[in-house]
Amino acid sequence: MAKQALKGVLSTIGNTPLVELVHLFPDFPARVFAKLERFNPGGSIKDRSALSMLMERIHSGELVPGRSVVIESSSGNLAIGIAQICGYYGIDFVCVVDAKTTEQNVAILRAFGASIELVTERDAETGEYLPARLRRVAELVASTPNAYCPNQYANPLNPLAHEGTMREIVEALDGPVDYLFSAASTFGTALGASRFVRRSGLSTRIVAVDAVGSLLFGTVPGQRLIPGHGASIRPALLDPSAADDVVHVTDLECVVACRTLTIREAILGGGSSGATVAALGKMRDAIPEGSNVVMIFPDGGDRYLDTIYSDSWVNRHFGEVSHLWKENSSTKVAPC
Repeated sequence: MAKQALKGVLSTIGNTPLVELVHLFPDFPARVFAKLERFNPGGSIKDRSALSMLMERIHSGELVPGRSVVIESSSGNLAIGIAQICGYYGIDFVCVVDAKTTEQNVAILRAFGASIELVTERDAETGEYLPARLRRVAELVASTPNAYCPNQYANPLNPLAHEGTMREIVEALDGPVDYLFSAASTFGTALGASRFVRRSGLSTRIVAVDAVGSLLFGTVPGQRLIPGHGASIRPALLDPSAADDVVHVTDLECVVACRTLTIREAILGGGSSGATVAALGKMRDAIPEGSNVVMIFPDGGDRYLDTIYSDSWVNRHFGEVSHLWKENSSTKVAPC
């Protein structure tokens, strides 16, 4: 029976492929799978969060084209997901970004019709942009009639979207999901997955992948170069009990894992995808033989071509380290 056409691009959000990775860890006595979220129409897992946080208000008439304004702080994937949905429905969107936001992401946002509010001053106390961005969002919401801030860091509809992500994984896998590796930032994905696991009585261990220098799990705050995992604030959604294990990954480990993933599996993964690969590399000796391991790959690497996949950027920040992934060009060697 032929597949029927879908109605509108937003109907393609979700139901992303789960693929087995057969070359990444060749000597690993477990099966490894990746949930490829880049296949969402906006290119990332954040499409799910954006849809969850906006659609109820759109359907109820609380968000009205030509009258309502969505205002959110995001420098990347969530912003693009929101911009796509707002563009589809003709709703104004103001995105608060900072000086670290890539020109490519700003160009995508403008292409969808979003207005850009640029924050150039870092927060004096933390030295980070995010607290300053959040203050600017609050100012804009207070001064803008009919404004709505989804607030991805506290909105319960964010993790609710990822209960569906976990359900898709369980339904697609021919066996139990023994381990789920999820990069942590707003903590929406890991929290939603954990809630589904516990409600369904599953034995899945949730592994939260955090960045070295992130504030999420009590490490010393520090500079982080790669967006997408880790955070400079502790979001309201953070529930440490939702994670059975926590693995911290450095920026360099993330870069090496991304490059290795491309060499081994021909998958151009984003920074947080590489973080999960690096985390699995660190935990692999503790995972029992015959386990089913799933990594969530939140986005693709096309938005990291000027950073992770740029030799000049890597050399500038880490020195000449290409041997770390060139050694992994043979499937006989495990990465990280």
